[in-house]
Amino acid sequence: MSTGSLFDTDPQPQSNAPRPGAPLAERMRPRTLDEYAGQRHLIGPEGVLRRYLNAGRLPSLILWGPPGVGKTTLANLLAAELGKPFASLSAVNAGVKDVREVIERAKKQRGTVLFIDEIHRFSKSQQDALLGAVEQGIVTLIGATTENPSFEVIPAVLSRAQVYVLEPLDKQVLTGLVDNALAQDDVLKQYKVRVQDYGALLTISGGDARKLLNLLEIVVEASRPDPKTGEVIITDEGVQQLAQQHLARYDKGGEMHYDVISAFIKSIRGSDPNAALYYLAVMLEGGEDPKFIARRLLILASEDVGMANPNALMLAQSCFQAVTVIGMPEGDIILGQTVVYLATSPKSNASYKAIREARALVRQQGVQSVPIPLRNAPTKLMKDLGYGGQYQYSHDYPGNFAYQEFMPEALSGTVFYHPGHNPAETKVQERLRQLWGEKYGY
Repeated sequence: MSTGSLFDTDPQPQSNAPRPGAPLAERMRPRTLDEYAGQRHLIGPEGVLRRYLNAGRLPSLILWGPPGVGKTTLANLLAAELGKPFASLSAVNAGVKDVREVIERAKKQRGTVLFIDEIHRFSKSQQDALLGAVEQGIVTLIGATTENPSFEVIPAVLSRAQVYVLEPLDKQVLTGLVDNALAQDDVLKQYKVRVQDYGALLTISGGDARKLLNLLEIVVEASRPDPKTGEVIITDEGVQQLAQQHLARYDKGGEMHYDVISAFIKSIRGSDPNAALYYLAVMLEGGEDPKFIARRLLILASEDVGMANPNALMLAQSCFQAVTVIGMPEGDIILGQTVVYLATSPKSNASYKAIREARALVRQQGVQSVPIPLRNAPTKLMKDLGYGGQYQYSHDYPGNFAYQEFMPEALSGTVFYHPGHNPAETKVQERLRQLWGEKYGY
């Protein structure tokens, strides 16, 4: 098996003792669920995963959340709580062969928990290799991902796993991690530490608990004790001086990741191609996944450009396909062209707002009855009941249009789509007015 995989027959996924010389984040890794910080909506007394554990079982699941919130640790602890054999694969360096080897071993110990870190990096063939084992109960899959699983995990796997979102760790949890480490870690207890400021620690680590603890260790060990009190005093200024390289670097897994992608999207929405290209360059130089950027452009093309320039969606789709095939470094040319095109296009969020309003109405009122003329009539009984009767086939009428009711009766005249104020949608509005008159107020 490759170095990217690990199989343990011991029900305990990992030793309780950290390896010698391990960094602080490893030394402070929780050994039980009660020590686990955050995610109370999942493992708190009423959390859904806690309820599964109390019932002595666990479904296959995907843990989706930002880096450093405890996905890997949670997977280990869940397996340990159940007393199940545990196998681990890293999608970075494991292949189909590794998947099959783990499954063959798991057949001898059914109920094995298989953890796949960064499952979004698994190819379709690798994910396909998992399906049979998950479906037959040979393994319980726990996948961890920082990417939206809807984009990166194949539907067949998603349909067999529950997706649970891990929330970013809040300030209270993060400061608690710092305080616990200073009070409990055998190495840090050798120092007399007083935290005067938490701000820089939290900002530089970007909500990543692993980075936070390792940064804390660096700061404590590199700081000079106060000559009078012997204390190591942690201040924002001192932390920043010791971690300037973190502040100057785009971290695709940290807080700046979210700030930059936000500025990128808002610059395109605001029709500023120069700012948008700058933020694109920041992300690419920082090693951001170009497919992540292309996906965001695909969403933006529909959400923010929409019907003001329908070609934008087609160009964004072509961009995503081209970047997927070509990759980097040449993919930056395609991304750059698409960014300029979208930033300089007229903007409209009318269709985006329309579907949001329509879905909100369905959630509020439920599903209304489909008008009888629009219903399908595959059987004689349905035809006798009038299903499909009086329907007017649009192509049989002048201009390929027949004035008739398509909305459920209770919603007749309801308007979701309000054309935006741009040349393309002005033409759309004029056509709708010609077709429907005053029905929809166009």
